[in-house]
Amino acid sequence: MEQGQWRQARRLVREARRVVALTGAGISAESGVPTFRDAGGLWKSHRPEELATPEALARDPRTVLEWYAWRRSALAGCRPNEGHRALARFFLRRGEAGLVTQNVDGLHTRAALEEAGEDPAEAALPLELHGAVGRDRCESCEARWPAEPLGETLPRCSACGGLRRPDVVLFGETLDPDLLDRARRLAERADLCLVVGTSAVVYPAAALPLATRGAGGHIVEVNVQRTALTEVATLALLGEAGTVLPALLD
Repeated sequence: MEQGQWRQARRLVREARRVVALTGAGISAESGVPTFRDAGGLWKSHRPEELATPEALARDPRTVLEWYAWRRSALAGCRPNEGHRALARFFLRRGEAGLVTQNVDGLHTRAALEEAGEDPAEAALPLELHGAVGRDRCESCEARWPAEPLGETLPRCSACGGLRRPDVVLFGETLDPDLLDRARRLAERADLCLVVGTSAVVYPAAALPLATRGAGGHIVEVNVQRTALTEVATLALLGEAGTVLPALLD
């Protein structure tokens, strides 16, 4: 990468009054997070696309919850990488939240808490557009709790008796409109949108960098390969997030 690109990228970061960052699966892949289709694309003869649906949860909640328990166990050995940590430090220093993620692995939250230590971590906590595997929520009243091990009986809400399920957006469900609105407002008022580890082509998340650009801001893309967003980005920094982000943000 040319030194001129690095200087320009650092200048954009330094001069931006407000920054929003959108992250996707690429940043978590560097932490060893298994993809949706790992284990040969099947889990106990089921395809993930057949399990991560409201219909499957209603028809066979035990199997769906067992699959998510397996996903949680697969995530247990994964740690935030230097890309997660650089973003956490960046937003902690700025003291203003701006991190939006499409990931459900909770690694941004862990990085924020670890980097903050005993200080408040709110500025580095992400808006999790697709939820988080590490939380449960009630199917009926939408109360939320940290995930617990799956027992012999289906987990139930202590308040209303509804089914406790992973707090993630299943295929066919809509994203939380309040979260989307908060993310949109962050993007519209940002001078700079960092797009990290995502092709940013799946809507509605794909609209966020375009909202920044439409309001006169800049897009800096960090990815291991060119994407559809590269052509409209101010700069595209090719490389892994764990290498590029510390050099760009610290």
